[in-house]
Amino acid sequence: MTPPLHLSLAGQAVDVLREQVLTGEIPPGSRVNEVEVAQQLGISRGPLREAIRHLASEGLLTLVPHRGAFVPAATPDDVKALFELRTALECAAAELAASRRTDVDLVRLQDVCAESRRNYRAGQPFPYRLDLAFHQTLLDAARSPYIAEQVRLVQQRVVLLRSALDDDPPHQHASLDDHDELVKAIADGNAAKASTVMRRHLSRVCAQMLTSLNH
Repeated sequence: MTPPLHLSLAGQAVDVLREQVLTGEIPPGSRVNEVEVAQQLGISRGPLREAIRHLASEGLLTLVPHRGAFVPAATPDDVKALFELRTALECAAAELAASRRTDVDLVRLQDVCAESRRNYRAGQPFPYRLDLAFHQTLLDAARSPYIAEQVRLVQQRVVLLRSALDDDPPHQHASLDDHDELVKAIADGNAAKASTVMRRHLSRVCAQMLTSLNH
């Protein structure tokens, strides 16, 4: 019997390779060096290729016949299309979170916001893990597993496209403010306000990415 992907060598390779792609260690536009990565992970090419196919199914890699797997590079059309989908999904999630959240959800949201502020004030860039943690906590509060599943895939692809862009401290500061405002709307149970703040937040993030791509 074949073990589940997350318990297999391929599953372990998925986790490591995903991290390398999302952090920009393997930069957008570059090819995955299968020999080098297999040696680094201490596995054969078979499990690695299975991991590559899995990440390709998530949109984090592109398979090119006779050439191998490449990390996709961002285009303006990619960014716009991803944010159209992300906005539809996350505005709905924000509304649901405002009506379904518990006190525990609020504490978790506030904790992620506080940790993000501490990192920012310490002079550290706003790491993608904390951004994903905030949105994941909001999705947990929404209690809509199908929305959460789709948002995770979209967010990964946004993180991938952002990995090649320069840090923008004013944008990071504005994102932290947006998160705080979202938490307040959710705490107040104001679904309309939560959706409006989320839409504005994602619109600004999209615009910032498009500006960075054009520079």
